[in-house]
Amino acid sequence: MAVEGTTGRVTRRRVRTRANLLDAAFSVFAAKGFGHVSIEEVCEAAGYSRGAFYSNFSSLDELFFALYRERADLIAEQVSGALALDGPGLDVPATVDRVTDVLLLDRDWLLVKTDFLVHAARDPDVAHSLLEHRARLRQAIADRLGRARGHTALPAVLGGTDGAARAVVAAYDGVTTQLLLDRDVEHARAWLKQLLTALLTDGSGTPDHRQY
Repeated sequence: MAVEGTTGRVTRRRVRTRANLLDAAFSVFAAKGFGHVSIEEVCEAAGYSRGAFYSNFSSLDELFFALYRERADLIAEQVSGALALDGPGLDVPATVDRVTDVLLLDRDWLLVKTDFLVHAARDPDVAHSLLEHRARLRQAIADRLGRARGHTALPAVLGGTDGAARAVVAAYDGVTTQLLLDRDVEHARAWLKQLLTALLTDGSGTPDHRQY
């Protein structure tokens, strides 16, 4: 029992150490950019030694990817959770309000995400992981739109649920790029609501109930 108790304490401590390293790395990456950060800087920000770092991550790349995946999965969960609250029909304005209210629009995260995107553009393996995440996010949106088939129609120009999901992700990308430059979170959230509502309805905020 003593061995099991010790193992449990070690495991909990390691989980806490890993979480603290990720939190510290997030702050350092957001402030300086991925390509300008060293392992020593992450360790100093977290208050740990290099040994603690290497007991959790083999490299700065691995830490960076773990950080991205953690935040990206959070966004996917936020979107999926907000989309799951409707009945069979889709009240587009209400759903858009819920999604944009919970969606992570944090400039520091967007800085880290942009670094990851640039990194992925130069590394096919990283790009593959990023594309997988984006595909999961689009699928969650497409699945919800698909459940509304027969109850709520989409503008025909979007070409169905997959096209609509791609349009939603593209709108988010565009609004967050603007947010990086103007730093206005409230305006970004309001504009995203307007843009998504216009994309998924006839433009007036009232869904088109023709069958698709």
